[in-house]
Amino acid sequence: MRKSPIRRTCAALAAVTSLALAATACGGTTKEDVKDEGGKAAAAGKADPNAATKKGLTVGFLPKQVNNPYFTVADKGGEKALKELGSSYKEVGTSSGTDTAGQVSYVNTLTQQQVDAIAVSAQDPGALCTALKQAMKNDIKIVTYDSDTNPECRNAFISQASADDIGRTQVQQLAEQIGNKGEIAILSAAQTATNQNAWIEIMKDELKDPKYKDIKLVKVAYGDDDAQKSFQQTQGLLQEHPNLKGIISPTTVGIKAAAQYLSGSKYKGKVKLTGLGTPNDMRKYVKNGTVEAFELWDPAKLGELAARTAVALASGQITGKEGETFEAGALGEYTIGKDGVIDLGKPTVFTADNVDQYNF
Repeated sequence: MRKSPIRRTCAALAAVTSLALAATACGGTTKEDVKDEGGKAAAAGKADPNAATKKGLTVGFLPKQVNNPYFTVADKGGEKALKELGSSYKEVGTSSGTDTAGQVSYVNTLTQQQVDAIAVSAQDPGALCTALKQAMKNDIKIVTYDSDTNPECRNAFISQASADDIGRTQVQQLAEQIGNKGEIAILSAAQTATNQNAWIEIMKDELKDPKYKDIKLVKVAYGDDDAQKSFQQTQGLLQEHPNLKGIISPTTVGIKAAAQYLSGSKYKGKVKLTGLGTPNDMRKYVKNGTVEAFELWDPAKLGELAARTAVALASGQITGKEGETFEAGALGEYTIGKDGVIDLGKPTVFTADNVDQYNF
């Protein structure tokens, strides 16, 4: 199976969020595990973009783990959207992020309850397929968000952000902060991390732009998503490259550890730091002047888009086919991409002006 944006984004979540859940939720089931389950089960039919938005629908949200701060924020975004659309929200789920059997049971229960749509963040790409296909046979629309199933097991997938956007925007942020001039380094997770390596290649490609001719990438260091090692790697980067102007760390563990080191050193405010982090981890470093800006997607918007996509599917405005477009309220218009993937958009940039508005 082609290494799709779906799989990359799932891997991305495991590496860039600080949630214990995320690391276990993007399981390794392959297409071979489900190839005998039948063909593509997504509902056929033709979309009617002018169809009226149905009201009184029930959409079940099944996060990877209930009572997890990240998914609480995401699902509340879905709940708010459904209320605005005149439909009902229902959340169910397991207290463990690795209880795949529990997720299957909840899909079956929602199917028996004849909900109109299910928005699910899958703990495993293949394990839910049989249950989800059965739901679709019962005319229940399936939207995955945050973590996907195999494409044939749902109608659409809401992806947090594209790998291209994640890679390029971090370079753009750092370049602006250092005035497009100077030495920079990257503090990554594990050297074998597929998603990290993909982002780094995109960063290197972005740096080929002539406007970055005075920026030099001097090293890629690896902290293995270990706080202590990432802290030490930051220290080592500055000892090895005393003229370093900036660091990109596309991992929440790395950026937090780097910020911790910089905030207690003579380099605070002098060496710029950006990357992927959570507001709760990075708030104090933004407020004390160590970090100007960092980024991640907004989980509330992710949940909202999942809800609005579910309602658009249930209303017949879209079917999940590539090229279809639909309106998602204040989020704007979206176009469905290959394999039913819908990108939320560019990552959200957090600064001192907005970091207090988020709690995850």
